[in-house]
Formats: sequence, C-alpha cells, structure tokens
Amino acid sequence: ELMCIIHPDLDEASFNQAAEKISGWITELNGKIEKTDIWGRRRLAYIIRKQREGQYILFTMSMPPSSITGLEQNLRFLEPLMRYMITVVE
Repeated sequence: ELMCIIHPDLDEASFNQAAEKISGWITELNGKIEKTDIWGRRRLAYIIRKQREGQYILFTMSMPPSSITGLEQNLRFLEPLMRYMITVVE
C-alpha cells in the first residue's frame, strides 16, 4: 500500500494530475495498481508545511521489492506531495 498526503490548496485538476503521475511511476516500475481510494480532505494530526489539512489518497498495489527504491526517489521530488508511506500488507 502507498498512502499519500497531497497539499490541500490544489484544485481538482492538479490533484488528479499528481495522482496520475504517481500511478504512472508505479506502472513504469513493473508495479500493478489494484485499487485507488481517494479519501479526500482530512485534518492532519500535526501541522505539516504550515498546513492543518491534506488530501489523502491510498494506492493498493503489488510491486517487486527492488522497485520500491525507485518509486521513493520519484516521490521525494514531487512538489505537492507532503507525506507518503509505503507498507507491506500480508
């Protein structure tokens, strides 16, 4: 699973563009997206980049472990992405 928190000030088109960019990186790195869940705008537990809210999106995916490093490198430089977390689900 990949959980992303995207900047709350983005309009819907920019949010969708960022989500498409992330899903494109997953497929480029031999991953397969099984489900995309858009949770919408939620209040953060603590302030991140002077923001109290974020737009959440959850990708359920299958990906080779060797490709995770490449995905993290791409995610690190995506400007509207405030936080991300990749977890293994059994």
